[in-house]
Amino acid sequence: MSDLSSARVEAFLEMLSAERGAAENTLLSYQRDLDDLSDFLSGRKVSLGLATREDLSAYLSDLSKRGFMPTSQARRLSAMRQFYKFLYAEGLRGDDPTAILDAPKKSRTLPKVLTVEDVTGLLSLAEAEANLEGPDQATRIRRLALLELLYATGMRVSELVSLPVKVLSQEGRFLLVRGKGNKERLVPLSRTAIEALVRYGAVRNADPIQAQSPFLFPSASKEGYLPRQVFARELKDLAIRAGLSADAVSPHVLRHAFASHLLGNGADLRAVQELLGHSDISTTQIYTHVLDERLQHLVHTHHPLAKQAKNPD
Repeated sequence: MSDLSSARVEAFLEMLSAERGAAENTLLSYQRDLDDLSDFLSGRKVSLGLATREDLSAYLSDLSKRGFMPTSQARRLSAMRQFYKFLYAEGLRGDDPTAILDAPKKSRTLPKVLTVEDVTGLLSLAEAEANLEGPDQATRIRRLALLELLYATGMRVSELVSLPVKVLSQEGRFLLVRGKGNKERLVPLSRTAIEALVRYGAVRNADPIQAQSPFLFPSASKEGYLPRQVFARELKDLAIRAGLSADAVSPHVLRHAFASHLLGNGADLRAVQELLGHSDISTTQIYTHVLDERLQHLVHTHHPLAKQAKNPD
């Protein structure tokens, strides 16, 4: 790095420390990122202070070739943007080359999804265990209710464990759920979920301490309701007993299963968006791979040309 470039980086780091109170580790991270950029630019015979948008774009491409994940590339881009914005603000260069620089696209991984058979196995085992008499039967009945409600509604686990006890007095096959931003939505309940909820309610209200709680799933926790980590741990233990991998099962995975199984059986994407409580349809569109598979099957099964291909003259 040239003396001039070093001086500009040093001035930039001093600004971060003095004006923004950046921690020592943050400053070291910026230093490493800018040193790496400077090394790349030196190979193009360009100084750090005179780099163009094309130079910086080439650097991002080089990061990708070197195997840097999009998140790591985005962090390097953030450091570059702050550095060149500083140079522009200080009058050390007349433009900001990062202003129209495209951010690396983050790959969107598909959610883990359990098959219908996997979920059926979990529910069957949970029901069988709930029917076993013994000192822990109340806990097993609670687990069955949690599992049935989660798969029937696709609720977020935070919404599930914090349900108010008043849902026990609600009539009909719908549950009122309060989601993010205190937005309320109605979700339908399956017959088995209603039965599990009624059974659990009787056991819960028979306990004089739990009967006083305003929550459906009371606990001695700080919040007053069952910690989601406790339910997640119980669910993983159940998965192991059901012959499934503990890593493949979680409350969030069951939420994904709810959505994927609905779409796989013909549900509308907008309807699933409402049930999940997504404010933006783009969040729900991660499940379109399920729709793609179903639509391909429909075309291959019912389109007249597809039928002709299967039965050539």
